Amino acid sequence: MPTDIVMPQMGESIFEGTITKWLKKPGDKVQRDEPLFEISTDKVDAEIPAPASGVLQDIKVGEGNTVQVNTVVGTIAGDGEAAAAAPARPAAAPPASAVPAKTEAVPSRISPPAAPQAAREEEDHARSSPLVRKIAREHNVNLSQVTGTGLGGRITKQDIMVFLERQEFQAAAPALPSAPAAAPSRPAAPPPPAAIPGDLMPMTQMRKIIAQRMVESRRTSAHVHSMFEIDMTRIVQLRNKTKAAFEQRHGARLTFMPFFVRAAIIALQQFPIVNSSVEGEAIRYHRHVNAGIAVALDWGLIVPVLKNADELNFLGLQRSITDLGERARSKKLKPEEVEGSTFTITNPGQFGAVFGLPIINQPNTAILGVGGIMKVPLVVTDSDGNDSIAIRSVVHLTLGYDHRVIDGAIADQFMAFVKKTLENWSEEVG
Repeated sequence: MPTDIVMPQMGESIFEGTITKWLKKPGDKVQRDEPLFEISTDKVDAEIPAPASGVLQDIKVGEGNTVQVNTVVGTIAGDGEAAAAAPARPAAAPPASAVPAKTEAVPSRISPPAAPQAAREEEDHARSSPLVRKIAREHNVNLSQVTGTGLGGRITKQDIMVFLERQEFQAAAPALPSAPAAAPSRPAAPPPPAAIPGDLMPMTQMRKIIAQRMVESRRTSAHVHSMFEIDMTRIVQLRNKTKAAFEQRHGARLTFMPFFVRAAIIALQQFPIVNSSVEGEAIRYHRHVNAGIAVALDWGLIVPVLKNADELNFLGLQRSITDLGERARSKKLKPEEVEGSTFTITNPGQFGAVFGLPIINQPNTAILGVGGIMKVPLVVTDSDGNDSIAIRSVVHLTLGYDHRVIDGAIADQFMAFVKKTLENWSEEVG
């Protein structure tokens, strides 16, 4: 009996999903739990594994279509059923006939290792999508050299683009002394762009959701922004001094984000109105801080949530931030991990922005924007009241808040508390 492939229930509040990409085509072999197709919901994008091993018999719901959960979107035939159906299929599958033509050309030049070559090509086929394989062919990339970050080690488009960028960087390094030798190894043309100027490209499902939520947030909240300049020199020096030992001891990189999250948590406990949400004509004061950490993706933006972040120590914050960020980029987040935030932190500074004016993540009443940390000349006053100019590491933090419930005085006092905590940092970092 064929096995039905259904649109999964990705959380109690999710009732439908959009198929964004099939990773296999009818006639392809699939292994149980191997990534089979990608979906987009109003919570997360995710890769969906195959429910059984066999052959993808047919696709009932094509890419770009939205269906209710538990809808049958395709079927997988068992090996015996696939073998019986095989004779009727070859003539009607041009793509399948094209692949052997290429795979036969390689063994003709290297005939002894034909079996290992075929096995490697089959493995690369299983670990990548048609788009990834197309990019690999265009740039003469052996996919066995590319590390996959997708489910089960699957190679995503982001993986191969990062690999190409790294290859181009390495090729450019020796180009000055020996350009003629380096040039033939790689084509000069950059990877083809996703969209050509002048094209009209439909929005992805994620982009539609982002657009809808941003407009709704602007309509809902009375946005006001307050910006503070923070002297981060103490923390920068502490991080430089301890980051090697921290990574060796805990197996995790020491970043600046947990410093900002921790300072915000301490301030939120002092000013609980900033950790609230509006429910009708009432204000909900949340018992815990569920910190949403905005993560920029190649295909959009997502906000995974650190639940009960106020109960985590510094090391717990760092590990949780790293884990959620990595799983957001590899589409492994669960729906409940992007729900329930009470306060959000976003970091435009990682891309070089001095500061940002972020839009509030509903139903939060505030969002903290973190700018880039830069060295600047600053007037410094010593304990005797004497002023001098020194080179200091400075960051600009911006609080976007909902003026319906947070007054300017409270917002500024909150930010002054964050500033004091960061500039006089005294906690152990582990």
